[in-house]
Amino acid sequence: MGAERATRWSLRRWVAVAVLVLVVVFAGGSTAGARAIADLDRAREDLVDRVDPALREALRLDTALVDQETGVRGYALTAHPGSLEPFTSGVGRAEAAVSVLRGLVAGLPEARAALDRVVAEAGRWRVAHADPAVARLGSGGSVDAAAVAGGKAAFDRVRAAVDGLQWTLGAAREAGRAALSDAASSLVAVCVLVAVVLLAAFVAVTAGVRVVVAGPVARLAAGVRRVVADDDFARPLPVGGPREVTGLSDDVDSMRRRIVAEVAAQRAVNAELDLRTGELRRSNSELEQFAYVASHDLREPLRKVAGFCQLLERRYRGQFDERADQYLGFAADGARRMQGQVNDLLAFSRVGSQDREPAPVDLGAVAALAVADLGPAIEESGAVVEVGPLPTVLGEGPLLTGVFRNLIGNAIKFRGEDPPHVRVEARDEGEEYAVAVTDNGIGIRPEFAERVFVIFQRLHTKDAYPGTGIGLAMCRKIVEHHGGRIGVEQVERGTRLRFTLPKPDPARLAAAHHTGDAPGKAENP
Repeated sequence: MGAERATRWSLRRWVAVAVLVLVVVFAGGSTAGARAIADLDRAREDLVDRVDPALREALRLDTALVDQETGVRGYALTAHPGSLEPFTSGVGRAEAAVSVLRGLVAGLPEARAALDRVVAEAGRWRVAHADPAVARLGSGGSVDAAAVAGGKAAFDRVRAAVDGLQWTLGAAREAGRAALSDAASSLVAVCVLVAVVLLAAFVAVTAGVRVVVAGPVARLAAGVRRVVADDDFARPLPVGGPREVTGLSDDVDSMRRRIVAEVAAQRAVNAELDLRTGELRRSNSELEQFAYVASHDLREPLRKVAGFCQLLERRYRGQFDERADQYLGFAADGARRMQGQVNDLLAFSRVGSQDREPAPVDLGAVAALAVADLGPAIEESGAVVEVGPLPTVLGEGPLLTGVFRNLIGNAIKFRGEDPPHVRVEARDEGEEYAVAVTDNGIGIRPEFAERVFVIFQRLHTKDAYPGTGIGLAMCRKIVEHHGGRIGVEQVERGTRLRFTLPKPDPARLAAAHHTGDAPGKAENP
Protein backbone atom coordinates (compact mmCIF):
# COMPACT_ATOMS: atom_id res chain seq x y z
CA MET A 1 0.00 0.00 0.00
CA GLY A 2 2.86 2.35 0.84
CA ALA A 3 4.62 1.62 -2.49
CA GLU A 4 1.38 2.21 -4.39
CA ARG A 5 0.86 5.49 -2.55
CA ALA A 6 4.46 6.48 -3.34
CA THR A 7 3.98 5.80 -7.05
CA ARG A 8 0.97 8.10 -6.98
CA TRP A 9 3.09 10.98 -5.79
CA SER A 10 3.34 13.87 -8.18
CA LEU A 11 6.55 14.43 -10.08
CA ARG A 12 7.00 17.68 -8.20
CA ARG A 13 6.95 15.79 -4.87
CA TRP A 14 9.51 13.27 -6.15
CA VAL A 15 11.79 16.10 -7.23
CA ALA A 16 11.30 17.87 -3.88
CA VAL A 17 12.17 14.68 -1.94
CA ALA A 18 15.25 14.09 -4.09
CA VAL A 19 16.41 17.69 -3.62
CA LEU A 20 15.73 17.48 0.14
CA VAL A 21 17.83 14.31 0.46
CA LEU A 22 20.71 15.92 -1.41
CA VAL A 23 20.41 19.10 0.69
CA VAL A 24 20.39 17.14 3.98
CA VAL A 25 23.41 15.08 2.90
CA PHE A 26 25.24 18.19 1.75
CA ALA A 27 24.36 20.10 4.93
CA GLY A 28 25.50 17.20 7.14
CA GLY A 29 28.71 16.84 5.19
CA SER A 30 29.32 20.58 5.31
CA THR A 31 28.76 20.63 9.11
CA ALA A 32 31.09 17.69 9.69
CA GLY A 33 33.68 19.22 7.40
CA ALA A 34 33.42 22.58 9.16
CA ARG A 35 33.92 20.92 12.56
CA ALA A 36 36.92 18.98 11.28
CA ILE A 37 38.42 22.17 9.86
CA ALA A 38 37.77 23.99 13.15
CA ASP A 39 39.50 21.18 15.10
CA LEU A 40 42.43 21.30 12.71
CA ASP A 41 42.67 25.07 13.01
CA ARG A 42 42.48 24.89 16.81
CA ALA A 43 45.22 22.23 16.97
CA ARG A 44 47.39 24.27 14.65
CA GLU A 45 46.80 27.42 16.73
CA ASP A 46 47.68 25.64 19.98
CA LEU A 47 50.86 24.22 18.50
CA VAL A 48 52.07 27.15 16.45
CA ASP A 49 50.79 30.10 18.44
CA ARG A 50 51.24 28.77 22.04
CA VAL A 51 53.40 25.71 22.57
CA ASP A 52 56.22 26.49 20.14
CA PRO A 53 56.58 30.16 21.30
CA ALA A 54 56.38 28.94 24.94
CA LEU A 55 59.27 26.54 24.30
CA ARG A 56 61.32 29.39 22.84
CA GLU A 57 60.53 31.64 25.81
CA ALA A 58 61.39 28.80 28.20
CA LEU A 59 64.82 28.61 26.56
CA ARG A 60 65.22 32.37 26.92
CA LEU A 61 64.18 32.09 30.60
CA ASP A 62 66.72 29.29 31.13
CA THR A 63 69.45 31.40 29.49
CA ALA A 64 68.53 34.47 31.57
CA LEU A 65 68.66 32.46 34.83
CA VAL A 66 71.99 30.88 33.90
CA ASP A 67 73.36 34.35 33.12
CA GLN A 68 72.23 35.51 36.57
CA GLU A 69 74.05 32.63 38.30
CA THR A 70 77.13 33.17 36.11
CA GLY A 71 77.14 36.92 36.93
CA VAL A 72 76.96 36.23 40.68
CA ARG A 73 79.82 33.67 40.57
CA GLY A 74 81.97 35.94 38.39
CA TYR A 75 81.43 38.86 40.73
CA ALA A 76 82.33 36.65 43.69
CA LEU A 77 85.58 35.57 42.03
CA THR A 78 86.71 38.95 40.64
CA ALA A 79 84.92 41.41 42.91
CA HIS A 80 84.81 43.57 39.80
CA PRO A 81 81.53 45.47 39.30
CA GLY A 82 81.58 44.76 35.54
CA SER A 83 81.30 41.07 36.19
CA LEU A 84 77.85 41.69 37.68
CA GLU A 85 76.36 42.84 34.32
CA PRO A 86 75.07 39.32 33.26
CA PHE A 87 73.22 39.12 36.55
CA THR A 88 71.61 42.53 36.12
CA SER A 89 70.56 41.94 32.48
CA GLY A 90 69.51 38.36 33.25
CA VAL A 91 67.05 39.60 35.85
CA GLY A 92 65.33 41.84 33.29
CA ARG A 93 65.30 39.17 30.59
CA ALA A 94 63.97 36.58 33.01
CA GLU A 95 61.12 38.87 34.08
CA ALA A 96 60.24 39.54 30.40
CA ALA A 97 60.31 35.84 29.55
CA VAL A 98 58.13 35.00 32.56
CA SER A 99 55.66 37.71 31.53
CA VAL A 100 55.40 36.29 27.95
CA LEU A 101 55.21 32.71 29.22
CA ARG A 102 52.31 33.50 31.53
CA GLY A 103 50.26 34.64 28.51
CA LEU A 104 51.25 31.62 26.40
CA VAL A 105 50.59 28.93 29.02
CA ALA A 106 47.33 30.44 30.31
CA GLY A 107 45.42 27.56 28.68
CA LEU A 108 47.95 24.87 29.75
CA PRO A 109 47.44 24.12 33.47
CA GLU A 110 50.47 21.80 33.84
CA ALA A 111 52.77 24.25 32.09
CA ARG A 112 51.39 27.10 34.18
CA ALA A 113 52.14 25.13 37.36
CA ALA A 114 55.65 24.31 36.13
CA LEU A 115 56.24 28.01 35.37
CA ASP A 116 55.07 28.92 38.88
CA ARG A 117 57.60 26.45 40.34
CA VAL A 118 60.38 28.00 38.24
CA VAL A 119 59.42 31.50 39.38
CA ALA A 120 59.23 30.32 43.01
CA GLU A 121 62.59 28.52 42.94
CA ALA A 122 64.26 31.46 41.14
CA GLY A 123 62.81 33.87 43.70
CA ARG A 124 64.04 31.78 46.66
CA TRP A 125 67.48 31.53 45.04
CA ARG A 126 67.75 35.25 44.61
CA VAL A 127 66.36 36.12 48.00
CA ALA A 128 68.33 33.53 49.93
CA HIS A 129 71.64 33.54 48.02
CA ALA A 130 72.11 35.87 45.04
CA ASP A 131 71.00 39.18 46.51
CA PRO A 132 72.83 38.70 49.89
CA ALA A 133 76.04 37.66 48.11
CA VAL A 134 75.94 40.71 45.84
CA ALA A 135 75.27 42.98 48.83
CA ARG A 136 78.23 41.58 50.88
CA LEU A 137 80.58 41.75 47.91
CA GLY A 138 79.48 45.31 47.20
CA SER A 139 80.34 46.39 50.80
CA GLY A 140 83.79 44.86 50.61
CA GLY A 141 82.98 41.62 52.29
CA SER A 142 83.38 38.07 51.02
CA VAL A 143 81.25 34.92 50.50
CA ASP A 144 82.30 31.82 52.33
CA ALA A 145 82.35 28.30 50.88
CA ALA A 146 79.21 27.24 52.72
CA ALA A 147 77.22 30.12 51.17
CA VAL A 148 78.56 29.24 47.74
CA ALA A 149 77.60 25.59 48.20
CA GLY A 150 74.11 26.58 49.39
CA GLY A 151 73.63 28.90 46.43
CA LYS A 152 74.70 26.19 44.01
CA ALA A 153 72.24 23.73 45.53
CA ALA A 154 69.44 26.34 45.34
CA PHE A 155 70.24 27.11 41.70
CA ASP A 156 70.23 23.42 40.88
CA ARG A 157 66.66 23.37 42.11
CA VAL A 158 65.95 26.34 39.77
CA ARG A 159 67.48 24.42 36.85
CA ALA A 160 65.45 21.37 37.76
CA ALA A 161 62.27 23.50 37.75
CA VAL A 162 63.22 24.95 34.32
CA ASP A 163 63.85 21.43 33.01
CA GLY A 164 60.44 20.43 34.32
CA LEU A 165 58.87 23.40 32.49
CA GLN A 166 60.63 22.47 29.26
CA TRP A 167 59.61 18.84 29.62
CA THR A 168 55.99 19.86 30.22
CA LEU A 169 56.05 22.14 27.17
CA GLY A 170 57.68 19.37 25.12
CA ALA A 171 54.94 16.99 26.15
CA ALA A 172 52.38 19.64 25.23
CA ARG A 173 54.12 20.02 21.87
CA GLU A 174 53.91 16.29 21.16
CA ALA A 175 50.28 16.30 22.25
CA GLY A 176 49.63 19.26 19.93
CA ARG A 177 51.30 17.47 17.03
CA ALA A 178 49.21 14.38 17.69
CA ALA A 179 46.05 16.51 17.89
CA LEU A 180 47.01 18.26 14.63
CA SER A 181 47.61 14.92 12.93
CA ASP A 182 44.31 13.54 14.28
CA ALA A 183 42.44 16.66 13.10
CA ALA A 184 43.98 16.35 9.63
CA SER A 185 43.10 12.67 9.48
CA SER A 186 39.59 13.45 10.68
CA LEU A 187 39.22 16.13 7.97
CA VAL A 188 40.35 13.71 5.27
CA ALA A 189 38.01 11.03 6.62
CA VAL A 190 35.10 13.49 6.72
CA CYS A 191 35.79 14.62 3.14
CA VAL A 192 35.97 11.04 1.91
CA LEU A 193 32.83 10.11 3.83
CA VAL A 194 30.95 13.14 2.53
CA ALA A 195 32.03 12.34 -1.02
CA VAL A 196 30.94 8.73 -0.65
CA VAL A 197 27.61 9.70 0.90
CA LEU A 198 26.98 12.35 -1.75
CA LEU A 199 27.82 9.87 -4.50
CA ALA A 200 25.56 7.25 -2.92
CA ALA A 201 22.76 9.80 -2.53
CA PHE A 202 23.18 10.94 -6.14
CA VAL A 203 23.13 7.35 -7.38
CA ALA A 204 20.09 6.59 -5.22
CA VAL A 205 18.23 9.69 -6.42
CA THR A 206 19.15 8.96 -10.04
CA ALA A 207 18.04 5.36 -9.71
CA GLY A 208 14.82 6.46 -8.01
CA VAL A 209 14.05 8.98 -10.75
CA ARG A 210 14.86 6.36 -13.37
CA VAL A 211 12.57 3.79 -11.76
CA VAL A 212 9.74 6.17 -10.86
CA VAL A 213 9.81 8.58 -13.83
CA ALA A 214 11.97 7.37 -16.72
CA GLY A 215 10.77 3.77 -16.43
CA PRO A 216 7.04 4.52 -16.83
CA VAL A 217 7.73 7.01 -19.64
CA ALA A 218 9.89 4.41 -21.44
CA ARG A 219 7.16 1.78 -21.01
CA LEU A 220 4.58 4.22 -22.36
CA ALA A 221 6.78 5.03 -25.38
CA ALA A 222 7.41 1.32 -26.02
CA GLY A 223 3.68 0.62 -25.83
CA VAL A 224 2.96 3.42 -28.32
CA ARG A 225 5.64 2.05 -30.70
CA ARG A 226 4.16 -1.46 -30.46
CA VAL A 227 0.68 -0.15 -31.17
CA VAL A 228 1.93 1.74 -34.23
CA ALA A 229 4.20 -1.08 -35.47
CA ASP A 230 1.56 -3.79 -35.08
CA ASP A 231 -1.29 -1.49 -36.19
CA ASP A 232 -3.08 -2.70 -33.08
CA PHE A 233 -4.88 0.40 -31.85
CA ALA A 234 -7.17 -1.75 -29.73
CA ARG A 235 -4.32 -2.48 -27.27
CA PRO A 236 -4.68 -0.34 -24.08
CA LEU A 237 -1.78 1.70 -22.77
CA PRO A 238 -2.04 1.80 -18.94
CA VAL A 239 1.19 2.89 -17.20
CA GLY A 240 1.78 3.54 -13.48
CA GLY A 241 4.04 6.16 -11.97
CA PRO A 242 3.76 9.75 -10.75
CA ARG A 243 0.51 11.56 -11.31
CA GLU A 244 1.90 13.47 -14.28
CA VAL A 245 3.04 10.24 -15.99
CA THR A 246 -0.24 8.44 -15.29
CA GLY A 247 -2.09 11.52 -16.54
CA LEU A 248 0.00 11.47 -19.71
CA SER A 249 -0.72 7.74 -20.08
CA ASP A 250 -4.44 8.39 -19.68
CA ASP A 251 -4.29 11.18 -22.27
CA VAL A 252 -2.41 8.97 -24.75
CA ASP A 253 -4.85 6.12 -24.17
CA SER A 254 -7.77 8.50 -24.62
CA MET A 255 -6.21 9.67 -27.87
CA ARG A 256 -5.79 6.01 -28.89
CA ARG A 257 -9.45 5.32 -28.22
CA ARG A 258 -10.41 8.40 -30.19
CA ILE A 259 -8.20 7.32 -33.08
CA VAL A 260 -9.81 3.86 -32.98
CA ALA A 261 -13.25 5.46 -33.16
CA GLU A 262 -12.22 7.85 -35.92
CA VAL A 263 -10.50 5.10 -37.90
CA ALA A 264 -13.63 2.95 -37.65
CA ALA A 265 -15.76 5.89 -38.78
CA GLN A 266 -13.28 6.72 -41.55
CA ARG A 267 -13.30 3.12 -42.75
CA ALA A 268 -17.07 3.21 -42.91
CA VAL A 269 -16.90 6.49 -44.83
CA ASN A 270 -14.22 5.07 -47.15
CA ALA A 271 -16.33 1.99 -47.80
CA GLU A 272 -19.27 4.24 -48.64
CA LEU A 273 -17.04 6.41 -50.82
CA ASP A 274 -15.64 3.35 -52.59
CA LEU A 275 -19.17 2.22 -53.27
CA ARG A 276 -20.22 5.65 -54.50
CA THR A 277 -17.00 6.01 -56.51
CA GLY A 278 -17.63 2.68 -58.21
CA GLU A 279 -21.18 3.71 -58.97
CA LEU A 280 -20.00 7.11 -60.23
CA ARG A 281 -17.32 5.47 -62.36
CA ARG A 282 -19.91 3.13 -63.88
CA SER A 283 -22.27 6.04 -64.38
CA ASN A 284 -19.58 8.13 -66.08
CA SER A 285 -18.59 5.22 -68.24
CA GLU A 286 -22.20 4.67 -69.23
CA LEU A 287 -22.64 8.40 -69.89
CA GLU A 288 -19.51 8.55 -72.02
CA GLN A 289 -20.60 5.44 -73.88
CA PHE A 290 -24.08 6.91 -74.32
CA ALA A 291 -22.66 10.22 -75.57
CA TYR A 292 -20.37 8.44 -77.98
CA VAL A 293 -23.08 6.07 -79.22
CA ALA A 294 -25.73 8.78 -79.39
CA SER A 295 -23.50 11.24 -81.20
CA HIS A 296 -22.13 8.54 -83.51
CA ASP A 297 -25.58 7.08 -84.31
CA LEU A 298 -27.15 10.52 -84.78
CA ARG A 299 -24.62 11.59 -87.39
CA GLU A 300 -26.19 9.53 -90.21
CA PRO A 301 -29.82 10.64 -89.64
CA LEU A 302 -28.67 14.24 -89.22
CA ARG A 303 -26.61 13.98 -92.38
CA LYS A 304 -29.75 12.85 -94.25
CA VAL A 305 -31.91 15.56 -92.70
CA ALA A 306 -29.35 18.26 -93.48
CA GLY A 307 -28.78 16.93 -96.99
CA PHE A 308 -32.46 16.80 -97.91
CA CYS A 309 -33.11 20.19 -96.32
CA GLN A 310 -30.30 21.71 -98.39
CA LEU A 311 -31.61 19.87 -101.50
CA LEU A 312 -35.12 21.24 -100.93
CA GLU A 313 -33.69 24.70 -100.34
CA ARG A 314 -31.72 24.65 -103.59
CA ARG A 315 -34.33 22.97 -105.80
CA TYR A 316 -37.56 24.54 -104.62
CA ARG A 317 -36.42 28.02 -103.51
CA GLY A 318 -38.73 30.55 -105.12
CA GLN A 319 -41.46 28.04 -105.89
CA PHE A 320 -43.16 28.66 -102.57
CA ASP A 321 -44.08 31.85 -100.86
CA GLU A 322 -41.52 33.87 -98.92
CA ARG A 323 -42.49 32.33 -95.58
CA ALA A 324 -42.00 28.78 -96.89
CA ASP A 325 -38.53 29.70 -98.18
CA GLN A 326 -37.76 31.11 -94.70
CA TYR A 327 -38.93 27.90 -93.05
CA LEU A 328 -36.71 25.82 -95.36
CA GLY A 329 -33.76 28.03 -94.42
CA PHE A 330 -34.47 27.60 -90.73
CA ALA A 331 -34.65 23.81 -91.13
CA ALA A 332 -31.41 23.60 -93.10
CA ASP A 333 -29.59 25.90 -90.63
CA GLY A 334 -30.86 23.94 -87.63
CA ALA A 335 -29.80 20.65 -89.20
CA ARG A 336 -26.31 22.03 -89.90
CA ARG A 337 -25.95 23.38 -86.35
CA MET A 338 -27.20 20.13 -84.87
CA GLN A 339 -24.69 18.24 -87.00
CA GLY A 340 -21.90 20.48 -85.70
CA GLN A 341 -22.98 19.98 -82.11
CA VAL A 342 -23.11 16.20 -82.55
CA ASN A 343 -19.62 16.22 -84.04
CA ASP A 344 -18.34 18.35 -81.18
CA LEU A 345 -20.06 16.10 -78.63
CA LEU A 346 -18.42 13.07 -80.24
CA ALA A 347 -15.01 14.77 -80.05
CA PHE A 348 -15.68 15.76 -76.42
CA SER A 349 -16.56 12.19 -75.44
CA ARG A 350 -13.37 10.88 -77.05
CA VAL A 351 -11.05 13.06 -74.90
CA GLY A 352 -9.11 10.75 -72.58
CA SER A 353 -10.89 7.64 -73.80
CA GLN A 354 -7.80 6.33 -75.56
CA ASP A 355 -5.14 5.15 -73.10
CA ARG A 356 -2.06 6.55 -74.84
CA GLU A 357 1.44 6.69 -73.33
CA PRO A 358 2.43 10.34 -72.78
CA ALA A 359 5.08 11.54 -75.21
CA PRO A 360 7.27 14.68 -75.24
CA VAL A 361 5.26 17.59 -76.64
CA ASP A 362 6.98 20.82 -77.62
CA LEU A 363 4.31 23.39 -76.80
CA GLY A 364 6.00 25.89 -79.09
CA ALA A 365 5.59 23.48 -82.01
CA VAL A 366 1.95 22.66 -81.28
CA ALA A 367 1.16 26.38 -80.81
CA ALA A 368 2.73 27.02 -84.22
CA LEU A 369 0.51 24.26 -85.72
CA ALA A 370 -2.55 25.87 -84.16
CA VAL A 371 -1.58 29.30 -85.57
CA ALA A 372 -1.08 27.73 -89.02
CA ASP A 373 -4.53 26.10 -88.85
CA LEU A 374 -6.02 29.49 -87.98
CA GLY A 375 -4.23 31.23 -90.85
CA PRO A 376 -7.38 32.25 -92.79
CA ALA A 377 -9.08 33.69 -89.68
CA ILE A 378 -5.88 35.55 -88.74
CA GLU A 379 -5.56 37.00 -92.24
CA GLU A 380 -9.24 37.97 -92.41
CA SER A 381 -9.21 39.74 -89.02
CA GLY A 382 -5.75 41.29 -89.32
CA ALA A 383 -4.78 39.64 -86.03
CA VAL A 384 -1.28 39.65 -84.59
CA VAL A 385 -0.34 36.46 -82.69
CA GLU A 386 2.87 36.53 -80.61
CA VAL A 387 4.10 33.18 -79.29
CA GLY A 388 6.86 33.37 -76.69
CA PRO A 389 9.20 30.56 -75.62
CA LEU A 390 7.16 27.56 -74.51
CA PRO A 391 8.40 24.46 -72.62
CA THR A 392 8.28 20.79 -73.48
CA VAL A 393 5.85 18.62 -71.51
CA LEU A 394 4.62 15.03 -71.54
CA GLY A 395 1.19 14.57 -73.07
CA GLU A 396 -0.80 14.06 -76.26
CA GLY A 397 0.17 16.44 -79.05
CA PRO A 398 -3.16 16.49 -80.94
CA LEU A 399 -5.15 17.29 -77.81
CA LEU A 400 -2.80 20.10 -76.70
CA THR A 401 -2.88 21.50 -80.26
CA GLY A 402 -6.66 21.64 -79.90
CA VAL A 403 -6.29 23.66 -76.68
CA PHE A 404 -4.14 26.30 -78.41
CA ARG A 405 -6.43 26.28 -81.46
CA ASN A 406 -9.50 26.92 -79.31
CA LEU A 407 -7.92 29.60 -77.10
CA ILE A 408 -6.26 31.53 -79.95
CA GLY A 409 -9.36 31.09 -82.13
CA ASN A 410 -11.61 32.49 -79.37
CA ALA A 411 -9.24 35.44 -78.93
CA ILE A 412 -9.63 36.19 -82.66
CA LYS A 413 -13.38 35.51 -82.71
CA PHE A 414 -14.39 37.58 -79.68
CA ARG A 415 -12.58 40.70 -80.78
CA GLY A 416 -13.48 44.31 -80.23
CA GLU A 417 -13.13 47.30 -82.53
CA ASP A 418 -9.32 47.06 -82.72
CA PRO A 419 -7.55 44.30 -84.68
CA PRO A 420 -6.92 41.28 -82.43
CA HIS A 421 -3.58 41.14 -80.62
CA VAL A 422 -2.88 37.76 -78.98
CA ARG A 423 0.10 36.90 -76.75
CA VAL A 424 1.01 33.31 -75.78
CA GLU A 425 3.61 33.02 -73.00
CA ALA A 426 4.69 30.54 -70.32
CA ARG A 427 6.17 30.74 -66.82
CA ASP A 428 7.96 28.19 -64.64
CA GLU A 429 6.14 27.89 -61.30
CA GLY A 430 8.23 25.20 -59.63
CA GLU A 431 6.39 21.92 -60.06
CA GLU A 432 4.36 23.03 -63.06
CA TYR A 433 4.33 25.32 -66.08
CA ALA A 434 1.70 28.06 -66.43
CA VAL A 435 0.70 29.06 -70.00
CA ALA A 436 -1.32 32.24 -70.55
CA VAL A 437 -3.18 33.34 -73.69
CA THR A 438 -3.97 37.07 -73.48
CA ASP A 439 -5.98 39.16 -75.97
CA ASN A 440 -7.43 42.65 -76.33
CA GLY A 441 -10.97 41.49 -77.10
CA ILE A 442 -14.33 42.01 -75.43
CA GLY A 443 -13.33 40.17 -72.23
CA ILE A 444 -15.27 37.93 -69.87
CA ARG A 445 -17.14 39.38 -66.92
CA PRO A 446 -16.13 37.85 -63.51
CA GLU A 447 -19.58 36.36 -62.88
CA PHE A 448 -19.23 34.30 -66.08
CA ALA A 449 -15.67 33.08 -65.38
CA GLU A 450 -16.90 29.53 -64.61
CA ARG A 451 -19.94 29.41 -66.84
CA VAL A 452 -17.85 29.69 -70.01
CA PHE A 453 -16.34 26.23 -69.28
CA VAL A 454 -19.74 24.49 -69.19
CA ILE A 455 -20.49 22.46 -72.30
CA PHE A 456 -22.81 24.16 -74.84
CA GLN A 457 -23.01 27.31 -72.68
CA ARG A 458 -23.01 30.54 -74.72
CA LEU A 459 -22.78 34.14 -73.53
CA HIS A 460 -23.75 35.60 -76.92
CA THR A 461 -26.19 34.76 -79.67
CA LYS A 462 -25.12 32.61 -82.60
CA ASP A 463 -25.74 35.52 -84.92
CA ALA A 464 -23.23 37.72 -83.06
CA TYR A 465 -20.55 35.05 -82.58
CA PRO A 466 -20.99 31.67 -84.31
CA GLY A 467 -20.05 28.39 -82.64
CA THR A 468 -21.45 25.54 -80.58
CA GLY A 469 -20.21 26.66 -77.14
CA ILE A 470 -18.14 23.56 -76.52
CA GLY A 471 -14.61 24.92 -77.13
CA LEU A 472 -13.66 26.00 -73.59
CA ALA A 473 -15.35 22.92 -72.08
CA MET A 474 -13.17 20.84 -74.40
CA CYS A 475 -10.06 22.80 -73.28
CA ARG A 476 -10.85 22.17 -69.60
CA LYS A 477 -11.33 18.45 -70.17
CA ILE A 478 -8.05 18.20 -72.12
CA VAL A 479 -6.05 20.21 -69.53
CA GLU A 480 -7.46 18.24 -66.59
CA HIS A 481 -6.78 15.01 -68.50
CA HIS A 482 -3.11 16.13 -68.53
CA GLY A 483 -3.18 16.86 -64.75
CA GLY A 484 -3.50 20.65 -64.99
CA ARG A 485 -6.02 23.42 -64.34
CA ILE A 486 -7.53 26.14 -66.49
CA GLY A 487 -9.30 29.35 -65.56
CA VAL A 488 -9.95 32.99 -66.40
CA GLU A 489 -7.68 35.71 -65.01
CA GLN A 490 -9.06 39.20 -64.85
CA VAL A 491 -7.09 41.89 -66.70
CA GLU A 492 -7.77 45.57 -67.28
CA ARG A 493 -8.64 45.01 -70.94
CA GLY A 494 -9.41 41.88 -72.88
CA THR A 495 -9.22 38.31 -71.66
CA ARG A 496 -6.49 36.13 -70.23
CA LEU A 497 -7.02 32.37 -70.07
CA ARG A 498 -4.37 30.59 -68.04
CA PHE A 499 -3.79 26.84 -67.84
CA THR A 500 -1.15 24.76 -66.07
CA LEU A 501 0.62 21.54 -67.00
CA PRO A 502 2.79 19.41 -64.70
CA LYS A 503 6.53 19.79 -65.16
CA PRO A 504 7.88 16.44 -66.45
CA ASP A 505 10.54 14.48 -64.61
CA PRO A 506 13.85 15.05 -66.50
CA ALA A 507 14.75 11.34 -66.46
CA ARG A 508 11.33 10.34 -67.80
CA LEU A 509 11.48 13.09 -70.42
CA ALA A 510 14.94 11.95 -71.53
CA ALA A 511 13.74 8.32 -71.72
CA ALA A 512 10.72 9.40 -73.81
CA HIS A 513 13.01 11.39 -76.15
CA HIS A 514 15.26 8.34 -76.46
CA THR A 515 12.37 6.22 -77.75
CA GLY A 516 11.95 8.68 -80.63
CA ASP A 517 8.50 9.98 -79.65
CA ALA A 518 7.73 13.46 -80.93
CA PRO A 519 4.65 15.55 -81.53
CA GLY A 520 3.30 14.93 -84.96
CA LYS A 521 0.77 16.64 -87.10
CA ALA A 522 -2.15 17.64 -84.89
CA GLU A 523 -5.58 16.26 -85.46
CA ASN A 524 -8.88 17.78 -84.46
CA PRO A 525 -9.56 16.51 -80.95
